[in-house]
Amino acid sequence: MSNADSNVCSAGRVGAEEFKQLVEQRAGQLLSLVDFVSRHGMREVVLSRPLLGELHSQAMQIEELLDAYDAGNNCSWCWFRSLTAALKLFSDVTYELLHIQHSVPDYRLMPIENDFAKATDQVLGFTCDVLVHACRLMEVRSRQLGLAIVPNGHEIGKYAEKLPGGRLPRDCRARRVETVAETVTGLATAFLNLAADSEDIRGAGRAKPDQYARYLEGPVTEDKLRSLELRFHNLQSLYDTKVSGTEIAAMDTDLPVLRGHISVVFHLLKTATLFAHHYERHLDRKPCEIASSREPLVNRDALLAALMSYSIRHISLYIACTEQLCQDMLKRYAEVAEVTVPVPPYRGFHVRPSTLISKLVLHYGSEVRMLMDNEVYDAGSPLELFRANEKINAAKRRRLAEAVDGLNLNGECLGSAEIKKILHETVMQLVQREKVILYEQPLELPAESVQTLGRLQEQVTVEVARLLTLGKIDVEVDLQVRFVGDRRVLDDIRLLAESGYGEDHLGNNIALPQKLVYLRR
Repeated sequence: MSNADSNVCSAGRVGAEEFKQLVEQRAGQLLSLVDFVSRHGMREVVLSRPLLGELHSQAMQIEELLDAYDAGNNCSWCWFRSLTAALKLFSDVTYELLHIQHSVPDYRLMPIENDFAKATDQVLGFTCDVLVHACRLMEVRSRQLGLAIVPNGHEIGKYAEKLPGGRLPRDCRARRVETVAETVTGLATAFLNLAADSEDIRGAGRAKPDQYARYLEGPVTEDKLRSLELRFHNLQSLYDTKVSGTEIAAMDTDLPVLRGHISVVFHLLKTATLFAHHYERHLDRKPCEIASSREPLVNRDALLAALMSYSIRHISLYIACTEQLCQDMLKRYAEVAEVTVPVPPYRGFHVRPSTLISKLVLHYGSEVRMLMDNEVYDAGSPLELFRANEKINAAKRRRLAEAVDGLNLNGECLGSAEIKKILHETVMQLVQREKVILYEQPLELPAESVQTLGRLQEQVTVEVARLLTLGKIDVEVDLQVRFVGDRRVLDDIRLLAESGYGEDHLGNNIALPQKLVYLRR
């Protein structure tokens, strides 16, 4: 709001005629554009960036003026205010769609299952129809309010985009950059992290039409879309800072492809944010004058289709194919290294640590192997990592046997009743000596002994090992494993190990460092 507008508004009520004259004076250019679109409502006339840019600018200025005088809450002006907001939003989103349409040839987009060009053209038809309808309603309402509309007198060709083919020669000297690998891997990793943060949106991209409304109550909200839009904009800016004007793009031809996909996702997110804004804020909000006498300006089903079938669907598709591109780029610049970390302290490689490690490896798309003694495991497969528990549990059983042996238990095997007492005392002794970790309190022992012949020490050893298998106790073993693969992946594995593999000593879920939050999504 300008200082002048603020000063007028703070003075008290404004007279109806005085306000009408103010709007007539300030909105003259907007109303001339409205008249132009109403008279020449053909698609080839309306879908012009010079026209849309001017329409958006004028609507934005008039919306600000109307809001300064609280026109949205005035029965005479609330419908005019709603139409102004619609012109601002739909000229903006149509401009974005035209930008996408004109830029697609330069984006070097990878093939997807949908015909993106055709889908973009169809949505442009929808937004064009909304703009023409809004302009005609605005013209009617303006005359009802007594606002003079002065035709601008421009011919149809005034706003036509006549673009000669070709480009200007690139004769600026390129900056020299030494850190090609660092730049490429940094951008690829940043995209993969954003892709992981987009899981909710990507899930919505697979929704059926009868599920659209439900998704708009959850993951597909204006707030979440705007946040993601900002982050992709930041990534595009990072690319331009690191790559534009340098020799790097010529040294790795996948970089311009990555830039195109970052851009198309960013602009699609802008369209999604605008569509979601209208759905949340304006679709069901009818000005008081027309609350029961007029259909909504925008058809609900058509708006949902534009948001979900077009914007969200193609965001999901282009993120998915770019993930593979980024993973391939990382593989080319892989720095093979090795890291040694302790095995997960709580029950070894059970579900949580194995799943987190494999998800981490798959996130980067690199091949990583885990080595333990002479065994090699595929770190990208939870089932492979589960196999390592055979060695871990064998080591724990040996440690338990050594601990029981140190108690010097003598005598023959006992019956079930007697052995339960001895077994309980033995476990408590081992806990006191910090040889055993007790997970169950109070400790409940099995009803029947599995061994009734031989020496007492053998019987107790078998029974204690049974408690280990049942998960009632555990044994700390100083075991380590080695991971071999791309250094970037290993850095995250090391951080995960330092964070207890996402759990405390009792197996409870704990927060991961910010760098690893993508593993929780």
